[in-house]
Amino acid sequence: MEDIKKIEKTINEYTKKGEIQRAIEYCQGLLLSKPTDTNLYIRLGDLYLDWHLDVYQSKQYIDEAITEYQKAAEILIDNGEIYYKIGLALYYKGELDKAINYFNIGIEKGADIAQCHYMIANCLKKKDRFQDALEQIELGLKHAKLKSSRLHYSKFRLLNALYFKNPKMKYIGLCELFLSYLTLPFDKEAIKNLKDKLKWFQIIPVLCKADAYISQGDISKAFDCYSDAIEKMPGFGALYTALGDTYRKAGKLEEAVVEYKMALWIDSLSYSAYSGLVQAYEELGDYDNAIAYYNKYIAIHPNNAVLHSSIANLYFMKGEAELAVSHYQSAISLNPKPDWTSIVAQTLGYIQQNVIKNTDCAIANYQLANVLTPKEIDIYISLGSAFYDNEDYKNALIVYRRALELEPNNSKIHCNLGYLYWGMGDLDEAIKEYTLSIKFDPNYDIAHNNLGVIYLDDLVQLQNAIDCFNSAIECNPNYALAYYNLGRCYSLKNENIEAAKYFQQAMDVNNITNEIDPADIQDRLNSLFD
Repeated sequence: MEDIKKIEKTINEYTKKGEIQRAIEYCQGLLLSKPTDTNLYIRLGDLYLDWHLDVYQSKQYIDEAITEYQKAAEILIDNGEIYYKIGLALYYKGELDKAINYFNIGIEKGADIAQCHYMIANCLKKKDRFQDALEQIELGLKHAKLKSSRLHYSKFRLLNALYFKNPKMKYIGLCELFLSYLTLPFDKEAIKNLKDKLKWFQIIPVLCKADAYISQGDISKAFDCYSDAIEKMPGFGALYTALGDTYRKAGKLEEAVVEYKMALWIDSLSYSAYSGLVQAYEELGDYDNAIAYYNKYIAIHPNNAVLHSSIANLYFMKGEAELAVSHYQSAISLNPKPDWTSIVAQTLGYIQQNVIKNTDCAIANYQLANVLTPKEIDIYISLGSAFYDNEDYKNALIVYRRALELEPNNSKIHCNLGYLYWGMGDLDEAIKEYTLSIKFDPNYDIAHNNLGVIYLDDLVQLQNAIDCFNSAIECNPNYALAYYNLGRCYSLKNENIEAAKYFQQAMDVNNITNEIDPADIQDRLNSLFD
């Protein structure tokens, strides 16, 4: 017993001086004469692990720690504490499934049950299995007694993340935070973690300097500040997030991704790291990875409407309309603010109307948006358009007239009314509305073109039609349909050369704008000279 105390005293003296390597060499020398001393193998494993976790050196000693622990386990196969230590080393190595397995063996063989459950929860958090992690924390708390500060704090963070909008859970979370403070004096590991976190204050001046450089636009100096801070405190996830943000501002997106991922490895619940990472992937055009991390993010914050809306936008850009709709509907049901929800409902209505072709659902969403923001003119325009597509001309007319009560000089509403009357066969009212549309916005190319089509196809007033199409082109020189319609006018006048010129212009512009089926233009050109 005296011998063990002497050995431990010598090791402690070396470690207090920061001479871990000498302590390791001392243990290795003792093992030459005591090859079956499990305490020495365990102590040597601890030294290697501490050396590996030393933030001021960059070498890796995790495998050496595991090797020494395993040697001890071969001698004492039923010692649960050794299996716990192997699991801890595997956790820091990133081999989470193996770590969980060893923690479970540790529980079976009599290790500290609370600590094992706590570490299993940490592994599960890194695997994005947050509900399972919460269950492990609960199991740990049943066995922790007063040494429960870390468990209470971990439960607080999980509850705060998973149920941040649930008042009851928020209250429970605050109680857990209070309990973590209350039990702190009895939890040595929690005290050690707190001391490590307090070191953060040492780098606050560096961070302030970095913020000042960013505000001045000097990104390179900000990089130097963050890199210096990380060298001093590599265990703080917020530093990696800040560096990722700086890389993203500088357009170095791949580098930003690496930093954000490092931040998430350190703290898998970091809101800012997730946010920065998905934005970086979006800016890279890597929608698959952006969606994957949004889904992980949603697993933490399932009731966050903005997250559902954001992932819906990405699904829509990928052409996966049904998945987009599902998440937009989730965003609407969570309903954080009327104005915001109205925009989501409009977006959902647009997709259902123009992509999925379900006008009934589109109408329902536009009506919801209208209830939430009754003075938003664009909603009336979209709703009237959806009623028109559904051939419900009566309700379309009611919607447009209601919109005109709000904005009587809105050229777009008059244009849509013109289109509605035209579809109903009321040409006089259609011409009247298109004329009003042009009066209130002389540069409205669509109104000029549509009025021209009425003169061309319905009234056969070719000169009026030509004037309208020319006006449309003056407003928008890249209007392929107006060139095409001018070609039709001149072909009816048997001026085939002039007609061919406009059809060719329509073809050239249409190669860029894709307004018309190119085959229709080519057929018109071919028919001129048959």
